[in-house]
Parts: sequence; structure tokens; C-alpha cells
Amino acid sequence: MKTLPKLVATLALATLVGSVMAQGTLDKIKSAGAITVGHRDASIPFAYLDDKQQPIGYSMDLCAKIVDAIKADLKMPALKVNLQPVTSATRIPLLANGTIDIECGSTTNNAARQQQVAYTMTSFVTANRFVSKKADKLNTLEDLKGKTVVSTSGTTNIKQITELNAAKNLGINILAAKDHAESFLMMDTGRAVAFIMDDILLAGLVANHATPDKFAVSKDALSVEPYGIMLRKDDAAFKKVVDGAMMGLMKSGEINKIYAKWFQSAIPPRNINLNIPMSDALKKVIANPTDSPDPAVYQ
Repeated sequence: MKTLPKLVATLALATLVGSVMAQGTLDKIKSAGAITVGHRDASIPFAYLDDKQQPIGYSMDLCAKIVDAIKADLKMPALKVNLQPVTSATRIPLLANGTIDIECGSTTNNAARQQQVAYTMTSFVTANRFVSKKADKLNTLEDLKGKTVVSTSGTTNIKQITELNAAKNLGINILAAKDHAESFLMMDTGRAVAFIMDDILLAGLVANHATPDKFAVSKDALSVEPYGIMLRKDDAAFKKVVDGAMMGLMKSGEINKIYAKWFQSAIPPRNINLNIPMSDALKKVIANPTDSPDPAVYQ
């Protein structure tokens, strides 16, 4: 009998997800008079909170353009935009069950995730690396052997380091933190010797630290990570509108201005310039837009 409440909850969720998928995202947004945008709160410079606790960043700017395209498609210029915080662990479930309609953050597009969700055109290409204190002199994956590291729950990064740890018999103790800020803090305070994450996110966290010079990001890359804005799976009509907006930004060159704003200019909250030029991999995507999850496409 104890399993009955769980069964009811599961059936209710399945019914909700089925309803969302049957209705279609555009119809859902139109009937609600609102679109719900899922966003991260500490993924600098993609989606994070400013000093007024409002989400800002590269992905948020891209999503704002996508929302404008949705408003135009639905002929609803006054469409309300609701903002919903998500984490690495909750972003896919909240998208699948209809709580959010689009996810704007720093989410890797890979084949496993495409079994659950869809992506629009890749908007950034990064790599999985680790940050540590320079004094610890950790440069390669082998240097982490037998040590304690941390990564963020629900990310591809923690999955990859777990697989590498087993395959190479490294004996690494892997801790899971709730978000990137907590992961970085655990490394900074010595609870872990390294934080494994996408290099661009590590760069943002280091740049905004009070003493950035005491940290180093590894040169070794564990993987290539294409980022994309997430959508619900099997919703061709919605994806067509979103893809059209992204392709418009790429073909017009407007995405280059948005990139420069967040990666090559002073950004809040501390007016730090990350000074990260656009990679050849991203330039290739902009010239030939793709939503492919295959890392080889970006190399």
C-alpha cells in the first residue's frame, strides 16, 4: 500500500508530460499568454544573477531574441515572460514536464540528452577541464590520482570524470555539489583539490574571485562540449521558430555582438573582462549552424 502514493504521483507526472507533448509548446504558450524561461543563477557569463537578483548573460540575451521571434510568430507582442531558476539536476525534468518552455544556461548537447530533449543551434563550444590552486601543481588527469575532486550534480562533467576514474583505475574520490558556486567553494576551501567543469565556466568563476591569480585551469581537456539552448523533444513547430531565430542571429552577425558583450567586455557584477576570443569551433558553427551532439563536428 505504501507504493500507491508513488504510483499516483508517477501517473500524474506522466499525464502532465503527455498533455504538454500533445498540446505543443506554441499552443501551450498561446493559451497561457506567457512563456516560462528556465535559467541558471551562477553560470557566468551565460546565465547568472546581477546585483538586483535578475538573470543576465550571453544565453539570456540569445533567449530574449528567441522570445521576440515567438511573440512575432504568435502575433502576441505583449506575451508575458516568466523566469524560473533551474539547476543542473532540475533543468531537464522541468523542461520535460512543462514547468519551463525553454532552458537558457550552459547546457551541453550530447547524444544521451537528445534522447530526452532537443536543442537549437549550438551557441558555444567549450571543453571539460579542471581548476585547482597553483600551489598544488596539478596539471593532468593523472595528477588527480587518489585525491578528492568535486563536480556539479547533474552535469556531463561529473559523469565523464566518474567514467574516466573507473576506466583508468585512478582511485579518485568524487564529490557532487549542488551548483557551480558550491563546487568552486569546496575546491577553494580545501574540501577538494580540483573542481572539474567546462573551462569557460571555470574562467568566469576564477575571474570573479577576490584572488584569481592563485588558481590555474588545466591544459588537458577531458572532452569537447557544445552548448545549446534546450527545448522539449519532438516539437517540430516550436523548434522551427527557435531555430529560425538562432539562424537569423548567426546569418546577420548579431551573435558576434552579443558574444563580444559577454566575453570581451567588462561584465557585472565586478566589471571583469574575461577577454576570451571566439574560438574557431564557434566561428565554424556560426558559418554553418548545427544542432549536432557529435563532438567530432566541432573539432
